[in-house]
Amino acid sequence: MDGFGSITWWGFSPALDLCQQHLPTNKNADVSVSLQDLQVEENPGSGDLNILLIGAGDLRHVLKTIAHSYRRPKQKINFYIIEQSLELYARQLLFLMIVLEPQDRMGLQEKTELFMELYGNTLVRQQSCEYIEKMAGELIKMVTDFDYLEKMLPIVDMSSLKFKERDFLEGIFKFWRNPDVQIYDAAKCWELRLRQHLGVRYDSRKGVFDWDYNMKLAERGAKVINKHEYSNWRDSGIAFEPREATYNTPNKTMASGRLLTNREGDKVPRRGYWGDIVVGPFLAHGIEAEDESLFKKQNGVYTKMATDITQYNILSMIHEIATKTKYVSPDTQSEVKQAKLTEITEEDEEQNVQLEDTLPVDKPLSRKYVPLRIEDVRIHFLPLNSAADLVKKSKFKELFNVVFFANSMVHHLTSDISSVFANKATVILETVKFMVDLQADKLKEFVDKITDMAKGAGCEVLDPCDPQSDAVAKFSFTR
Repeated sequence: MDGFGSITWWGFSPALDLCQQHLPTNKNADVSVSLQDLQVEENPGSGDLNILLIGAGDLRHVLKTIAHSYRRPKQKINFYIIEQSLELYARQLLFLMIVLEPQDRMGLQEKTELFMELYGNTLVRQQSCEYIEKMAGELIKMVTDFDYLEKMLPIVDMSSLKFKERDFLEGIFKFWRNPDVQIYDAAKCWELRLRQHLGVRYDSRKGVFDWDYNMKLAERGAKVINKHEYSNWRDSGIAFEPREATYNTPNKTMASGRLLTNREGDKVPRRGYWGDIVVGPFLAHGIEAEDESLFKKQNGVYTKMATDITQYNILSMIHEIATKTKYVSPDTQSEVKQAKLTEITEEDEEQNVQLEDTLPVDKPLSRKYVPLRIEDVRIHFLPLNSAADLVKKSKFKELFNVVFFANSMVHHLTSDISSVFANKATVILETVKFMVDLQADKLKEFVDKITDMAKGAGCEVLDPCDPQSDAVAKFSFTR
């Protein structure tokens, strides 16, 4: 197994607002065309925007698109998600529940920190583990009773999943609910992956991490990721430590199964950590932000790290989803306020924080989970690896206005699948810009390959893709 692993716990490109990407038709054009402009007549009378995500690994594009939806004219958005592993669906449901936690159960800052921990750390705080165990019971009810799902998370539709997939999801949540921390030794699993990947270089691994950072990540535009936070994650599996605490409890949401061959040649299932150990969970939310002050430098060095930017972006998305107002960071002229992302400028948000402070610290989560409501959004989980089957179903014909392919799933971009593209559609392909195990010549080779594939599927280049600087390649499709 290579360093990228066999399951994509996080994306390898920054989060995109898929409804409002401004895509110039060429580098010299003065006028930009938004995705909204590209889908005007595909669904007469409905006005729905239908987005297909194949292999994204996480909900970064979904959450950012929802968070920014209030900035645009009202429109219903349908997301259709296809992944390769049911563990990814399980995690995505959990993160949705965190984002939609009501204020009387969990404050904005606490939601942000919990999200970050579970998203990027193999080891988390004990209270975070207890949250997983508690919410696993709710998730079991949801996947086994669609009426309960409709009541609790009406934005989610799992009706397309096969019965065996729903049964497997139930099994995953039962594993999460098990309080026995010995059933999954995350630290040992991480070390075994490191030793297997590095081989004889294991004892000099710090030098390997330093080389990958300086010669790969930093050179490819991710210098805002601090060398020490990257090296610490490579060594321990802990990416985010938003507060001073003890991170020593296994994050069971990162455990997955894999078939291994034993000495007798038999295939045996093994649970372990089979995800990425070379790139890291920093790219999705940690290298781009609307607040330019996060990228200030002193003596040529960034004053903020990817952890700070991730915290800002996730906090902003959760805030915007809940309030439909833009998040305004604390006064940057005050060093004290600048260090505290918990200070919210909106008056109603301040009142909520005061309310939170009056609650017993160990009681809020005992209250019934009643999630925040989101209008005009529906998230459909489709059967695993079903990209090739979409063309066989008439309901998907000419449906999707925006299609995203992860770099591990671009092989599904064929002339056949273009039949599910709307008459005017945007196709976004993730590049391998940040895949540190690949040499520079492979980056160009990959972009050339996916460009040929896109053209073979009837797409045209929206903007030339630079393999060294672009995390995604963008194409248009017109029927």
